[in-house]
Amino acid sequence: MSSSEFSLRLATEPVVYATLEEIAREGARRALQKAIEDEVAEYVNAHQDHLDDAGHRLVVRNGHKPARTILSGLGPMEVKQPRVDDRRLDENGVRFRFTSKILPPYLRKTKTIEDLVPWLYLKGISTGEMSDALVHLGFDGSGLSPASVTRMTESWQGEYADWNKRDLTGKHYVYVWADGIYFGCRLTDDRPCVLVLMGATADGTKELIAIHDGQRESQTSWLEVLTGLKDRGLIEPPKLATGDGSLGFWLAMAQSFPATQQQRCWVHKTANVLDKLPKGQQPAAKAMLHEVWMSATREDAVKAFDRFIEVYGVKWPQTADCLLKDRAQLLAFYDFPAEHWQHLRTSNPIESTFATVRLRTYRTKGAGSRKAGLAMAFKLAQKAQTGWRKLNGSAMLQDLIDGIVFVDGERKAA
Repeated sequence: MSSSEFSLRLATEPVVYATLEEIAREGARRALQKAIEDEVAEYVNAHQDHLDDAGHRLVVRNGHKPARTILSGLGPMEVKQPRVDDRRLDENGVRFRFTSKILPPYLRKTKTIEDLVPWLYLKGISTGEMSDALVHLGFDGSGLSPASVTRMTESWQGEYADWNKRDLTGKHYVYVWADGIYFGCRLTDDRPCVLVLMGATADGTKELIAIHDGQRESQTSWLEVLTGLKDRGLIEPPKLATGDGSLGFWLAMAQSFPATQQQRCWVHKTANVLDKLPKGQQPAAKAMLHEVWMSATREDAVKAFDRFIEVYGVKWPQTADCLLKDRAQLLAFYDFPAEHWQHLRTSNPIESTFATVRLRTYRTKGAGSRKAGLAMAFKLAQKAQTGWRKLNGSAMLQDLIDGIVFVDGERKAA
């Protein structure tokens, strides 16, 4: 029964004919609908000062998306997600995109409470509040006691521990992406970062390889990750690794897989370079950097690179030095198929996946809390992994494995 049919029934028939289940489900649906409407209104209002040249807002409401059904413990609930027209552009010229934190895409077909509890936990809902939170989202949380939530999180910790011991014999990741993620969720001060490693297999499938607690810029922490992977059978070196230049990952990678080429993330590098320029200079500098990594050939990229150094190197030498120190690593992607460039130039595969995991902004102290936080991040990443798409031009990965050389994204003539 749709919400309109339900409302009409209540208006034309005695309330006694509406079951308690229908009343509870409609109440939950209305609460959820109001919550996502308020979330969008807050997002739009927060960006009301962003205007185009004509003085029009760049972030506005734009009706609703088609209604979708949320499968809850009380049955199906139909809600409409407000549509946001966000015309702002990021440093790569890509439009910003509003994503609801209340109703993430991977929850649209939630069938079990287990799909929702990790998200609520990282959002900051305690075990004691979990039942009430689930009820407000349309689940029957009456039997979900704090003790049962604790048992559930403990079982996920066991899954995470088993996953960290899985056999990797025969695995071959052609590409890997590395980053250090600061979740802010149940972490301690001495090891505040979660190290994440993702990879692309020979058929283009993206997989989560490792989630490990450690220090983002610590070679020792990254070496612990890579050594553990090798001990479990991951022997074949990746062809290319992408990550932020400040990571201790690179020293550890050179020690563990010296044959792997290095690609610096252009998003991180752009932010670091612009940070060393006056704000008034940043828009033009960003456009010049964009011209470098969007060039069709390495030769054109080098020319654009040199123009940037010439323009900004005299007045702002720190800016030039920041770019120059990773020159070779920033242009490494030109030795790989052009179809893969958009995947290789940034560590965005990790950033986009874990954006919704960075939900808690305070630390919860207590024994075992860090293990629980890591297990929740693992469960969310596992869920997100089911929606990852393969690399463009996946068939060319076998060419790389076979040793075929690529120049400016194309196969080198024999």
